[in-house]
Amino acid sequence: MTAVQSREVHLKRRPVGLPQPADFAIQTVTLGPPAAGEVLVRNHWMSVDPYMRGRMYDRPSYVPPFALDEVMLGGAVGEVVASADPSLAVGDLVLSLLGWREWSQGPASAFQKLPRLPGVPEEAFLGALGMPGLTAYAGLLKIGDPKPGDTVFVSGAAGAVGSMVCQIAKIKGCTVVASAGSDAKCDWLRSVGVDHAINYKTAPSLLAAVKAAAPKGIDVYFDNVGGEHFEVAIECARPFARFVECGMIAEYNATDAPPGPRNLMQIVGKSLKIQGFIVTQFADLQPQFLAEAGQWVAEGRIKWEQTVEHGIDNAVAAFLKLFSGGNTGKMLVKLAA
Repeated sequence: MTAVQSREVHLKRRPVGLPQPADFAIQTVTLGPPAAGEVLVRNHWMSVDPYMRGRMYDRPSYVPPFALDEVMLGGAVGEVVASADPSLAVGDLVLSLLGWREWSQGPASAFQKLPRLPGVPEEAFLGALGMPGLTAYAGLLKIGDPKPGDTVFVSGAAGAVGSMVCQIAKIKGCTVVASAGSDAKCDWLRSVGVDHAINYKTAPSLLAAVKAAAPKGIDVYFDNVGGEHFEVAIECARPFARFVECGMIAEYNATDAPPGPRNLMQIVGKSLKIQGFIVTQFADLQPQFLAEAGQWVAEGRIKWEQTVEHGIDNAVAAFLKLFSGGNTGKMLVKLAA
């Protein structure tokens, strides 16, 4: 095969506060035929996710920081174009963490072969049937431990993770209270079964809105936002409520230490369980998740929305929209047909 030109996004400088387009740069590289044990993949879709903001800081974390002047990494789904390894064949659909580039080349072990499921678009493996879906499934079921009749409060509920949490909670027989940042997002949440959807940007009082939706209190809080939502959840929690701390996007770009919740004392009096987690801690659940969630999708019990930007040139813009509420459901970048 002849060499191919691939464009990829590099981190040019470490952002301070909200990232800016100038913090990134698009570079072009030339890729030749794969060496023994390698494959060459044309990426069709790439994912941008809130957790990637944390990798732009140069500090110890659960995942290494992005290196300056090197390609950024993230989820991508694509098709094998050339293979020098018997485990993957030309035409195979694969998932990798080598995104933010049009083409990926590397050892076959870095790519996971994906099934082609009837009625399921390939990009679903970056959303409802991918990392966000597993995050929702594992966090809610293993930490939140919802029981039929429980009330579950979900912040950031119209995002890729939050929307899955809402629907899984409904499948498990719970009442769901959800917050989102627009009336359109709230309408969509109601269309997939959410009992009470709150537009936190227009509600005169988030606390009053949650208390009205859950007058007896909440049993599970799935946190994607932090900040005021976390404080409200503590105030509305019933004794022995479980808090699933998945993310705190309200604080990802803070340049000063944000104020902590003013009602932390209630954690003691209410005997609250508050646990953070990283999805990789539940990697062993992936086969179970795919089997169960795949069945829910086939039965029409799980639906999803996605927001799509087109082309590597718009990858940074897609990422930045995550912090302004510019996405409903999973934010994706379509790289190739």
